Amino acid sequence: MTPAPVRILGLDPGLRRTGWGVLTIEGSRLCYVAHGVIAPADTWPFAERLLCLFNGIEAVIAAHAPDEAAVEETFMANNAGSALKLGHARAAALIAPARAGLSVAEYSAKEVKKSVVGTGAADKSQVAFMVRRLLPAAGDVTADAADALAVAILHAHARRARMLGSAA
Repeated sequence: MTPAPVRILGLDPGLRRTGWGVLTIEGSRLCYVAHGVIAPADTWPFAERLLCLFNGIEAVIAAHAPDEAAVEETFMANNAGSALKLGHARAAALIAPARAGLSVAEYSAKEVKKSVVGTGAADKSQVAFMVRRLLPAAGDVTADAADALAVAILHAHARRARMLGSAA
């Protein structure tokens, strides 16, 4: 018996641009649903930018009704202040789906890149290229949204691997 389709929300958090992507996994098939970017104005106060991200993610959840969410972990830069601010954006990306009752998985950037490109050292253009190959219906996806779709793809594969492991 084929399991019911599962809709996955992938998030690539950033304070300037948070990418999101939604796909459905049906058996072993990935089906593109939607993608986009939430981009608060750089001129807004910090708290307003975080609120915009949180509200934007809530709107995506309301519009696309995912069953699960996956979030890319923060890449630690040399600048502690930037890393801290990015951590706040990541918190918004974790809390919004959790508040909606979704389970939330977390994956490192290296894991995400390796899952779609084959190497953890891939750059954003390589990730976007492979996402377009794996999900042709996504069209000309931007780097931030491609990263989010890549997070969702990794989660779909990890989820399937867990299910196969538990069935054995």
